[in-house]
Amino acid sequence: MPASKFVHFQFLPMSLRVLFSSVLLVFGTGYLMAMIQVWESHAGKDGKGMLTADDLVISYSGNPNGTKLESALRGPMADMLPAEKRETIFSWLHNGTPQEEYAGKIDPIMQEHCVMCHNPEANPHLPDLRTYEALSKVTAKDTGMNIATLVRVSHIHLFSITFIFFITGYIYTHSYVRPAWFKCVVIATPFLSLIVDVAAWYLTKIWTGFAWAVIIGGALYGVSFTIMWFTSMYQMWLFKVPPELEACGGVLPIYGEKQN
Repeated sequence: MPASKFVHFQFLPMSLRVLFSSVLLVFGTGYLMAMIQVWESHAGKDGKGMLTADDLVISYSGNPNGTKLESALRGPMADMLPAEKRETIFSWLHNGTPQEEYAGKIDPIMQEHCVMCHNPEANPHLPDLRTYEALSKVTAKDTGMNIATLVRVSHIHLFSITFIFFITGYIYTHSYVRPAWFKCVVIATPFLSLIVDVAAWYLTKIWTGFAWAVIIGGALYGVSFTIMWFTSMYQMWLFKVPPELEACGGVLPIYGEKQN
């Protein structure tokens, strides 16, 4: 078989189909976990329950009307405190974080609910909330992720997403899809969306409207992944091979070639 050809799933050895299916099952589970993590990290920062463009603006560009502590307590950390204690902290923040009120009102809440995790000994990657001076670092104006954090997250995101969609796309190339250009678009879309998505993280700091590019990029990931996943799994195990594919022994030409 020429190197430029691909064989349809049902003409591949059973062992290879089992391998492809196993990879897709793990990737599918991982993708669901990633969606949950995105929700937990960003949803609710604007005080609403759903994931919105405003949540992403706060995550990447910051909240001009609030602090990092308030954004966290309205978003991913909302369930860590009873509502009345969160309101006590919000009131203190809105009053300018007076130090004379810290010992009586805020420190007991921090000690009871927060410092068990928010201290360098327990987790050096979380903000230290043990003292007024340490807490003041997250009670300043929320400016979102700094450039160093964005760069660190970007390179991890770029490499990992590329790796996932390369493998998923390669598996998908063994599917029978017409018109062939649609198959090519589905394969290419997540890589283009990845560039748009990551670039929008930085650009949101310049203009908050770019938060919509993050949403659109993420949506295109999901659509492409869903098409490739379900098409591949279906054609591996349930698909009835059409006569024209049966006639050529399951050999698929690359896009742009004429089938003999």
